[in-house]
Amino acid sequence: MNFQKLKYYTPPKTRRLTEVIKSDLCIYGGTSAGVVAAIQAKKMGLNVVIIEQSTHMGGMSSSGLGATDIGNKAAIGGISRCFYDEILRYYGNPNKKDWTFEPHVAEGIFNKWVEENEIPVYFNEFLDKVHKNNTQIVQISMESGLSFSAAMFIDATYEGDLMAGAGISYHVGRESNSTYKETLNGIHFCQLYHNFKAWVDPHVIERKPDSGLLKGVACEETGFQGQGDSKIQAYNFRICLTDVQENKIPFSAPPNYDPERYTLLLRYINAGIWDSLNLNIRIPNGKTDLNNYGAVSTDNIGCNYNWPEGSYEIREKIFQDHFIYNLGILYFLGNDKRVPENIRSEVSKWGLPKDEFMETGGFPHSLYVREGRRMISDIVITENECRGYHIFDDSIGLAAYQMDSHNCRRIVIDGRCINEGDVQIEPTAPYPISYRATTPNADQCSNLLVPVCLSASHIAFGSIRMEPVFMILGQSAATAAAIALEDGVIVQDINYQKLCERLLADKQVLRWKV
Repeated sequence: MNFQKLKYYTPPKTRRLTEVIKSDLCIYGGTSAGVVAAIQAKKMGLNVVIIEQSTHMGGMSSSGLGATDIGNKAAIGGISRCFYDEILRYYGNPNKKDWTFEPHVAEGIFNKWVEENEIPVYFNEFLDKVHKNNTQIVQISMESGLSFSAAMFIDATYEGDLMAGAGISYHVGRESNSTYKETLNGIHFCQLYHNFKAWVDPHVIERKPDSGLLKGVACEETGFQGQGDSKIQAYNFRICLTDVQENKIPFSAPPNYDPERYTLLLRYINAGIWDSLNLNIRIPNGKTDLNNYGAVSTDNIGCNYNWPEGSYEIREKIFQDHFIYNLGILYFLGNDKRVPENIRSEVSKWGLPKDEFMETGGFPHSLYVREGRRMISDIVITENECRGYHIFDDSIGLAAYQMDSHNCRRIVIDGRCINEGDVQIEPTAPYPISYRATTPNADQCSNLLVPVCLSASHIAFGSIRMEPVFMILGQSAATAAAIALEDGVIVQDINYQKLCERLLADKQVLRWKV
């Protein structure tokens, strides 16, 4: 397989001098939120452009996340709902309840929408500098030398790069429970699905602590329940697999493959637990969306901490490390003779699909960045809103999924391996997301909206961070931008009643009726 094009970042060889691209609304990030925001802006008469770091539209929705976590489908409206309606029509059954889809189908829909609406997209562009006049962003420059000026901007990236570049307050990591009076934030020890169900020795030589720790295990202080830290939940690739023989590419060893990296997994298997591929969800046409499951699976725990604030070069190294780890674990399970034969046989039934991600050897092009920066604004959505203890009165959409954090650390306690950070708690009901959570403090920036890296605590963001919700918030952010321009006000001062009426007219769901 040829994985040479599987990259997050390639430095520009030369800086080209070019004129400034002007628009009413500039969207940085061609994620699902970014695409939907652009569609809505165009519907409202704005001249809009999208800037995207990769060569693909749709973010994770077109990069393997074909079994989208939703929570309650009735909470999804607007263009987000239209996306899933298009998925159902594509597969020929508009009344079907299964909203799963193949990656290329999702990307095809996003591309079609962009083309039909004649929205310019600038690919392979990485932010270099944000230029401001007081609280207004006036222009953003790319590493390539290309620049964009606009009256309004939207940061639709998973990392919050434009937000950070504009000098807006943000947080990375887990707040303590005491910060916002929560119960599920900070360090969280839990014995649910994704922890060790058997004793596994974490040392290079078993029962010899002075031999050092296996790769993937951190030497850290345990900490205490609810303590804040700078850790973020683990990333992985949502790998699309197939068991259709004529469409299957057998797993190969990735570059720099090291089988000893999977010693911890092997010990876990030998302890009697085999569950690493349990969350291999069927999507159409003999394919699956493989996600992390169990104590040792596709989540590369502890290897992503430097991603949110890291340089592009640092992110590229993290990207490649996750690729090597994720493809390597599949190759190891299917080929290493130390793995029991029944497991090798089971894993070898699967492979990468020939008809997906063809330019990157069948492997997804985007890393699943579950959590990056999170803005700190006038209000912060917390566990209390997720549980319905407090309800904001300026809703721009609903979230409905469980408060979901993947593990953040793998450490040693009393000589055994323990994962820490897993939380999976259902909300009481779909709950509203405040418009103010998408707007920075007015004294920091007055013409930027942040629908993805919005103002939320770690645990609340774990519920909000679902692709359908990002699309909902992208549409609402673009609507707000258009209203702000029409009324000549900053984004913090728009008339919420006017915003609400337009969102309802565009079939957004803003309140949950019991």
